[in-house]
Amino acid sequence: MRSQDVTLPPGNHALFLVLGLNRPDDIEPVKGVCGELPAIVRSLRGRFPNDEVSCVFGFGSSAWDHLFPKRKKPRELVTFVEIKGEKHTAPSTPGDLFFHVRSTRADLAYEVAAQVSSILGDSVFSIDEVTGFRYLDGRAIIGFVDGTENPDHAEDRERFAVIGANEPDFAGGSYAFVQKYLHDWKAWQSTETPEQERAVGRRKYDDRELPEELKPESAHNVVTNIKGDTGEELKIVRANMPFALTSKGEYGTYFIGYSSTFETTKRMLENMFVGDPPGNSDRLLDFSTAHTGTLFFIPSVELLEELAE
Repeated sequence: MRSQDVTLPPGNHALFLVLGLNRPDDIEPVKGVCGELPAIVRSLRGRFPNDEVSCVFGFGSSAWDHLFPKRKKPRELVTFVEIKGEKHTAPSTPGDLFFHVRSTRADLAYEVAAQVSSILGDSVFSIDEVTGFRYLDGRAIIGFVDGTENPDHAEDRERFAVIGANEPDFAGGSYAFVQKYLHDWKAWQSTETPEQERAVGRRKYDDRELPEELKPESAHNVVTNIKGDTGEELKIVRANMPFALTSKGEYGTYFIGYSSTFETTKRMLENMFVGDPPGNSDRLLDFSTAHTGTLFFIPSVELLEELAE
C-alpha cells in the first residue's frame, strides 16, 4: 500500500485546512475530492516539476462515522480528549476533513486549496486555516531550529509515520495530529537566550543539544523523548511550520505529527502537558499556548481511490 506524502519535509510554504461538514451524510462532494485530488496534484507537478507540490487529505472520527458507516474504522481514530495538567491544557477541537498542502511556491499551494474548495462547495465550512512559511534555515518562529528530532533516514520515517503490520487493514495510512500554538511573544523576547535554551534543550545558534548537566528535566526535548518497551526511542514525523500575523502581534507554530500509531503522539502530549512525574510539564508551554487539537486518519492512496468509488 502506498502512503500519501506524509514523510515529506515541511517545505517552503504550507496550507493547513480544517473543515467541518455542513451535511455530514452527503458523501458525494467528499468522493469527488478523493477521486480528483490525486489528478490535481499530478497536473501541477507536471506543469511545475521543480516546485514540490503535494497534498495530504484525511478524516476526523465523526466524519468517518457519518460518511462511511458500513466500513471498518481505523482502530485509533477517535475524537481527541483534552489533556489537562496542573498548569497547561491540550484542548480538543472539532474537525471533519483535513488538508495539508505543501509547495516551494505559495501560489501553487493556494491553487490546490482553491480547486479542492471548488469541489466541496457549500458542503463544508471553515474551522481553521493557517498559512505556514519556512523561516530562515528551517527555524520555528521562536528562533530555534525545528524538526531536529525527526527520523533521519527514509526507511525510519516510513516506519514511524506509516501504518504497517500493526493495523494491516489500514496499511499505508497514517494518523495526523494537529495543534495551533500561539506564543507569548513579549515574554519570550524578554527571556535571556540561556533560559530559552534550557526551555528547548538545545543551543539557539547552532542547534547543538545542551549538555546533560545544563538540561533540565522540563526541557522540551526531554519531555518529548519517548521510549518503547525495549528501550528504543519512539518517534513521529513532524512537519511543523511557523505562521504570523505581525500587525496583530500573533506569532505561532502549527504543529503536525504523522505517526503509525497515535499512542506515541499521545504519550508525548501527556509528558508535555501533565508531566512524568505529574507537575514536570514542558517549560516551553510557559510561553506557548495550544489553541486547537484534532486527530485525523490519513488513508493510503489505494484506500482513497476506494473511497472515491
